[in-house]
Amino acid sequence: MSFCLHTSLVAQELYVFTEPASNMPAKSIGLRLTNEGIFSPSFGNRSIAEVMMGLNKNVMFHVQGFLSNMDGQYKAEGTSLYAKYRFLSLDAAQSHFRAAAFGRVSTSKRVAAIEDINLEGDNSGWQAGLIFTQLIHKLALSATFGYAQTFPKKFDGRYEDFPGPGFPVDITTDRNGNRNALSYSLSSGYLLLPFIYKNYDQPNFNLYFEVLGKTNPVNGRSYVDFAPALQLILNSKTRIDVGYRFQAAGTMESRYLKNMYLARVEFNFFNALSKKE
Repeated sequence: MSFCLHTSLVAQELYVFTEPASNMPAKSIGLRLTNEGIFSPSFGNRSIAEVMMGLNKNVMFHVQGFLSNMDGQYKAEGTSLYAKYRFLSLDAAQSHFRAAAFGRVSTSKRVAAIEDINLEGDNSGWQAGLIFTQLIHKLALSATFGYAQTFPKKFDGRYEDFPGPGFPVDITTDRNGNRNALSYSLSSGYLLLPFIYKNYDQPNFNLYFEVLGKTNPVNGRSYVDFAPALQLILNSKTRIDVGYRFQAAGTMESRYLKNMYLARVEFNFFNALSKKE
C-alpha cells in the first residue's frame, strides 16, 4: 500500500521529456518502451527499450538500448546508463521539495554530423547535472541544469576531430574537437483526475508542459522547445505517455530532435528486488 501511495502522490512529477528529482520506490523495477519520431528533414523513427531500478530511496538508475531507421535501415544504435542520486528531501503537508544529481554515459554507432547533442541514440558522450523539483498539492514544478560532451569518434581506424571531414569544427567544437552543450529545462505537471482519491486503483490523468533548452557554449547558438504532453496512470503501476516537442525559438538549426512526437508505455513492479522470506 505504501508504494501505491507514493506513486499516486507524486504522479504529476512523472514528466514525459525530463526526469524529476524524486526517485522511483526502493527495491522496484520498471520496464519502459518508448517510440519517437521526427518529420524533418525526413521522417525518422526510434525505439528505446529501458530498464529502471530503484536501489534505495536515494539511488536509482536506467539502462537503455536504442534502435532506429535514422540512417535508412532499422538497426541497433547503442546503449546508455543513467544514474540519479537524491541528496535533499524536504517534506510538508501535501508538498515536498527534492534535489538530485544525475549522470549519463552513452554509446552510439551513428556518425551524426549535427551541432545538437542527443545522448539517447544519436551521440556517444557523457552528461551530468542537477534537478530541483517542488510539489505543491496537485502541481509539480521542476528545473534541470546539465552539461554534456561528446566522445571523439574513429574515422578510417584513427581518431579525428568529431565528426570528421567537411564539418565546421572551428565554430561548433572546442579546441579538442569535442562538442559541448549546456542544457536546461523547466517542467510543470498538473493532476487533472481524480478530483478526490477514493482508492489507489483509480486512474490518474496528468497534463504536462515542459520548456527544453540547449546552448552551444563555443558559438552561443541555442534553441528553446515547448513540449506539451498527456499521461494516464492505471492501478498505480502502468503508465502511458503521449507528447510532442517543437521549437519555439532558436539559432541552432543543425539538430535531430526538432519537431518530435513521443509515445511511451511503462510497467512498474514494486518490491521486485526485495529478499524473499
